[in-house]
Amino acid sequence: MDSLRGIDSFIRAVETGSIAAAARQLGITPAAASQNIARLEQEIGTRLLVRTTRRLALTEAGKIYFERVRRVVSDLDAAQAALSVLHERPQGRLRVAVSAAFGRHVIARMLPSFSAAWPDVSVELILNDERLDHIRDEIDISIRFFRPTGAGLVTRRLGSVPIIICASPDYLAEHGVPREPEELKNHSCLLFRTPYDGRLLPWGFIRNGIRFEPELHVSIICNDIDALATMTMAGAGISRLGAFLARDLVASGKVVSLFATGSASSGAEADPEPLDFHICLQDRQAMLPKVRLFIDHIIEEWRKNPVR
Repeated sequence: MDSLRGIDSFIRAVETGSIAAAARQLGITPAAASQNIARLEQEIGTRLLVRTTRRLALTEAGKIYFERVRRVVSDLDAAQAALSVLHERPQGRLRVAVSAAFGRHVIARMLPSFSAAWPDVSVELILNDERLDHIRDEIDISIRFFRPTGAGLVTRRLGSVPIIICASPDYLAEHGVPREPEELKNHSCLLFRTPYDGRLLPWGFIRNGIRFEPELHVSIICNDIDALATMTMAGAGISRLGAFLARDLVASGKVVSLFATGSASSGAEADPEPLDFHICLQDRQAMLPKVRLFIDHIIEEWRKNPVR
């Protein structure tokens, strides 16, 4: 048992970058976590960590040991979680990070029914397009339009969201209606800068099965999709919005859809490239009842009401 405490403290210290952070995750004091690691090192007869005032560093032996034991602990966690399904109600905190606009307009609507079914699970919804570290930021599940990377991270595709290229009626009345994507270079385009890597989100189109990105005249850049939608309605230019946000705006007449999806054929018309969303989690948490049930719930809700 002492060995397992030491191994768990060691793994979490390496993953979080500090003994203090590992202790917080384990619910013990930093001194206790440090003692657990020291006893483990004494038991196996070798130094695993080099402790400095600023950070931890793995010794050569520590690197080898970490790669071996982290898989063992992951298997133990999965086994315990699988057994808990038989006799425990899921409970505790569940931290879910979601791309901001998608979380605001899609995932948030799915949470009330989950909470009603599993009242002992406390869900914390984090709307954020920044790059996250599941371990450091203590994220149980993330749902992103890009695939995060990291040790032990697994992803599952949730589905595709149609993209609507749109502008306000006033803008189109003043500047004209582009009939094909190549004409966007003559219009004011509102672009989204992705906070997780600082790049501008590309405007991809599909024509006759071939993907291309037209030349754009960039007028305004913003790192928030809802703000871009507001500027679009105000007549600032043409924007690229997910259907979960744009459909209601089109239906109400606040914006007009351009290059409508499903119309691409052999002519100049082209379909905006859809956006894929992925569910991501650490493999060691995949069998936790609250995690499994939340993912099943989101997938079922998406199946019943996909974004079109």
